[in-house]
Amino acid sequence: MAKGTPMKRFLLGLLTMFGSYLAGHPAIAGDHCRRVAHLGHHYIVCSFDPAAEELRLYHADASGKPYGSFQAMLDDIEPGGTNILFAMNAGMYHADLSAVGLYVEGGVEQQQISTGRGWGNFHLLPNGVFYLAMGKAGVVETRAYLDAGIKPRFATQSGPMLVIDGKIHPRFLPHSDSLNVRNGVGVDANGIVHAVISEDPIRFYDFALLFRDVLGCDNALFLDGSISSLYAPEINRHDRLFPVGPIFAVVAPVAK
Repeated sequence: MAKGTPMKRFLLGLLTMFGSYLAGHPAIAGDHCRRVAHLGHHYIVCSFDPAAEELRLYHADASGKPYGSFQAMLDDIEPGGTNILFAMNAGMYHADLSAVGLYVEGGVEQQQISTGRGWGNFHLLPNGVFYLAMGKAGVVETRAYLDAGIKPRFATQSGPMLVIDGKIHPRFLPHSDSLNVRNGVGVDANGIVHAVISEDPIRFYDFALLFRDVLGCDNALFLDGSISSLYAPEINRHDRLFPVGPIFAVVAPVAK
């Protein structure tokens, strides 16, 4: 495992962005988001410090109607004085847009955790939980989450885990022909949350390597595949093609 010091990871990030530019993909340079190239693939990485910024999860309006889109969330939340700085789809959902697994918002558990087996990526075990609690964030395998007795303010369950305690998910194949646009989230050793979306189809294995070897995340979680969506006004991106279920957002008070 190549974790390295914070300075080495910083220098590696600069080199990666420079390599992306030379490859004909100018580096995105926003306050939080940047383009990263790794193993021939390109990603947008948006990073946030939960100790200094307000990270939340959203799913539905006050009537209980799921937003289903970033625009519906913006229309509901921003008039109340909250500015959405960033948003990304944050977990799989059923046909009615309800979360497949655990979903906690504002300390209230709205959907129970899932520990059973089944089909699809969510049940490519081990799966895991991304949570926010007391100014900190974490990604942890589902059973470990239950054993730890975590009481989150926000949490969403998805699967599979990409990286588990520094190890790549055991079911991932380095030469798999399963390629898809994907998004995920990880937390590095300094507590920084890295939300990532690929710009081209990728393997699970390569996605996991990005989190572990480039972003320094010992634990990272896959969020979804083809419906992967990003709202990042700082880089002029607002995806609208697909419905979304749970939404990970970073917010700030509207400037007066």
